Amino acid sequence: MVKFEIKKVFLRRGNQIAVALLAVLLCVVCFFAGNISYVNESGETETGFQAVKKLREEQKKWSGPLDEAKIRKVIEENNKISQTPEAKSEDFQENDKAFHKKQGFQEIRNLLNYAYAEGFRDYNYFRADSLKPEDASKFYENRIVLLKEWLSGEGKALFSETEKEYLIKKYESLQTPFFYDYVEGWKQLFLYFPTILMILMLVLGYLISGIFAREFQWKADSILFSSMYGKNKAVSAKVKACFYIVTGIYWCTVLLYTGAVLLYLGADGAFCPVQANSSGWKSFYEMTNMEKYILCAVGGYLGCLFISFLTMLVSGKTKSSVAAVVLPFVLLFLPSFLSNINHPAAAGILGLLPDRLLQLAQGTANFTLYEIGGKVLDGIFLLFPVYSVFCALLLPVLKRMYRK
Repeated sequence: MVKFEIKKVFLRRGNQIAVALLAVLLCVVCFFAGNISYVNESGETETGFQAVKKLREEQKKWSGPLDEAKIRKVIEENNKISQTPEAKSEDFQENDKAFHKKQGFQEIRNLLNYAYAEGFRDYNYFRADSLKPEDASKFYENRIVLLKEWLSGEGKALFSETEKEYLIKKYESLQTPFFYDYVEGWKQLFLYFPTILMILMLVLGYLISGIFAREFQWKADSILFSSMYGKNKAVSAKVKACFYIVTGIYWCTVLLYTGAVLLYLGADGAFCPVQANSSGWKSFYEMTNMEKYILCAVGGYLGCLFISFLTMLVSGKTKSSVAAVVLPFVLLFLPSFLSNINHPAAAGILGLLPDRLLQLAQGTANFTLYEIGGKVLDGIFLLFPVYSVFCALLLPVLKRMYRK
């Protein structure tokens, strides 16, 4: 019966188009994820696999522990290049020739801009150009200092004293020096991960929405639920079909996306800390890129599973596939409009919505904390037990609802 229910889903022309659209959008997202460039000696921009290869070779020259000696060397090299005629020229082509020489340590240079910024939330692209070699000793120290200044100033009202101590302790306990390596593959993978998960969820919502609703639309519900096994085996088969469809399509899509991006750009830097590149510099999580990927993939699956079960629930309650299809759109896009509300309570509520599970690639750089009974809980890891319980509770609710 489960196979029959799955077959019914994929025999519908609309669902076939939805799956085909998912495949097309997957290719489009992979294209954008792999679209990185390299500036050659002439100041001309190159793209394609050869550009990826050249950029990787340049950045590999600077791989290794990001200690004081390496920071000092980067500052010295950056200052040296900044004093060349090409860098000082008003001709953009000449400027690009100078940029060519910085590509190998450009990501480290970005970290310098963050580490020596005037404020925790400030970013000045040219800040690294004003540094001196002796500033290298304060690279990791400044990261903590800027956080403390922000928590005592601009971010003072956003966290309790216990939460502030928690963040500072996390920053101070982070193991240094970081290990630096070429990580363009992981950077691009994480950059477009939320996009592919949102597209995937919308398609899954469309596929799942009709599993129960169409029995009512076709006026077949009275026959189905009055049959001998209609209220038990048939209902269980539909719920299992939903689970298998979500699981199969989710992991096929995610693994295809991961494989395409990392095979093209390279999987180097899998065990580098997330703080060793500019997108994760402010993160307080002590995890590697590989651990972050596992977190994002499992979290995305849990989020898709929960929203799919909820879609089935709405489908059964309203007896309409239209209302069920709208639900994923509301859950994914409504929080974006509410995120502009600058209030701790609003941030706390938004931090526990299911869309956060689909955006963990970006969420690891945010400070989402909850204080319960004097104990600080991490918002991201709180999502996993919460939505695991919700999924477990929805299963018997679905079966009981359709057996009435």
